[in-house]
Amino acid sequence: MAFGTQDEPDEVMNEINMTPLVDVMLVLLIIFIITVPVMKHAVNIDLPQATSEPETAKPQNIRLSVASDGAYFWNERKITDAELEPMLKAEATKDPQPELHILGDKAVRYERVAQALSAAREAGVGKIGFITDPEAK
Repeated sequence: MAFGTQDEPDEVMNEINMTPLVDVMLVLLIIFIITVPVMKHAVNIDLPQATSEPETAKPQNIRLSVASDGAYFWNERKITDAELEPMLKAEATKDPQPELHILGDKAVRYERVAQALSAAREAGVGKIGFITDPEAK
């Protein structure tokens, strides 16, 4: 008995056996053929109806400026302290409510800005913002 001699020599297989690959592909094809009609059955849902009405216009912002001498300016028009609160109340009742942008001069006393802020709060203004100068150092 010789270890090196055999009737059939071992040969390296240099071709891919395609039979298992074809079998797997056929099984997958059958699975997809069966499951696709099942997936097409939809659930009936009552969807909400959409309207194509235009969106309401956004109200114009109010610019309340406080000058260095403490004077109030309503959109570039000078107003007195007595006029401020009724004007703020009138704007607070509007629907939708406009935004109040407060611009305070750098040299004005904070008390004047705080008075305007307090008047806006008492009038019921809900949207208040402060405008600053990004270039100021």
